[in-house]
Amino acid sequence: MMEDKSLQELVDLYCASPVESLRNTIISKSMPLIRSIIGKINRPNQPLSQIEDLESAAITGLLQAMDSYDCSRNIQFNTFAYYRIRGSIIDYLRSIDQLPRKQRKNYGEIQQVIDRKYQELGREPSSEEISEELGMTVQDYHKLLSNVQQRNVLSLDSPAYEDNASSHYDTQEDPNSETPDTNLEKKERTAAIMKKIGELKERDRLILMLYFYEDMTMSEIALLLELTEARISQIVGKLLIKLRHDLTNEEVEYAS
Repeated sequence: MMEDKSLQELVDLYCASPVESLRNTIISKSMPLIRSIIGKINRPNQPLSQIEDLESAAITGLLQAMDSYDCSRNIQFNTFAYYRIRGSIIDYLRSIDQLPRKQRKNYGEIQQVIDRKYQELGREPSSEEISEELGMTVQDYHKLLSNVQQRNVLSLDSPAYEDNASSHYDTQEDPNSETPDTNLEKKERTAAIMKKIGELKERDRLILMLYFYEDMTMSEIALLLELTEARISQIVGKLLIKLRHDLTNEEVEYAS
């Protein structure tokens, strides 16, 4: 029976005979993969980002993957489809993103302000001092930091700060476009990220490790460290901005 075959076997059959019944079976077989991808993407809290909406966007990406997949290449379909599905979901989230353009720009300015105030004061600036320099209330500054974490705006693997919607979600490269150096570049970047995390204060390092590598939730980390969930969210946002700023500066220095 078709249902007993693996996803790869079904796709191989579809390459030879792209009939609708087989197409529907592949969609059904791919739902666990789709739901797994959705579960790993931060969703904005709004009516248009419900699970059903994201599944619909994911299926669009899956169908695109099926139509463009080359069975003669030595690439597993689930790997190939992963990036198309994820990209389709992210494109959909970008299209419904309502974050104001002015707020997007602020993400790239925060660390510059922190660095400048640190040099002026000789210590780490307070939230009040940073928010005043940015020309916003402390409450708005804290919301901005929380947005960094909640929207995954500043994924350490995404491109540099941009004043457009694409900076809101980290994107993955299509495996078709990988060069022989891709794996080495990824390993080097991972090593650089880990090195930067290792240079942080003990508490900050612990929070990032628990959040990114132990998959603990904000509430779990807050309970463990006896802080509020909102405070943990702000700390993660601030640390992401700092790490991203440091990594970007190193890349610029290396390139020059």
